[in-house]
Amino acid sequence: MPIPINHSKPVRMNAKESAYYQLEQWIIDGTLQPGEKLTDIELAQALSLSRTPIREALQLLEVVGFVKMIPGKATTVTQIQKEDIKHLLPPLAVLQALAAELAAPNINEEQIGRLEEANRRLAEAIKQKDGFNALKIDEEFHRVIIEAAQNPYITTMLSRLQSHVRRQFFHFSLELSDASRIEHDQIIQAFKDKDVEGLSLLTKNNWIRSIEELNAKN
Repeated sequence: MPIPINHSKPVRMNAKESAYYQLEQWIIDGTLQPGEKLTDIELAQALSLSRTPIREALQLLEVVGFVKMIPGKATTVTQIQKEDIKHLLPPLAVLQALAAELAAPNINEEQIGRLEEANRRLAEAIKQKDGFNALKIDEEFHRVIIEAAQNPYITTMLSRLQSHVRRQFFHFSLELSDASRIEHDQIIQAFKDKDVEGLSLLTKNNWIRSIEELNAKN
């Protein structure tokens, strides 16, 4: 199991949270492949942690559907079904739209600046055909909006849905087009204009279009 040793380590997390965060990211981006066997000893060594938080993290990852644990036998990364994305994106689009509505009165200039900077980097990644980084930057863009919504329940639900969607995008090499960058520009302008109705529609369409593009490829 080739596990990176030069990975960035999250800060301000306890051992279990740190292990969960890193393992989730490796499963999402394909560092840990579907069907791959996971051993707590190897993971503990790679993350410089004891085996207890690794086991706790794996149990949490099983709850959210990223690993399958068979007591006394093996723990493996779950398989991916491409058709699942068509079930994941509609509720994700609705919740993202709601998050944008809630963020509208709260978002500040610093957060607007982060959205603009993320979209500049997204444009460059798309131009360079760097699909891997484009997906990560897109996630960063929407994370700013979720942060501004200031609703922990929406944050939790979106985090789970979005992690599965991102895994689908990475695994099946689904790439973002320049349409995403244009829509992000429109979302940023709607935030500046305090256009709540427009924000909801723009954000929802930003995700729904992904479904339409996926259907067109199938």
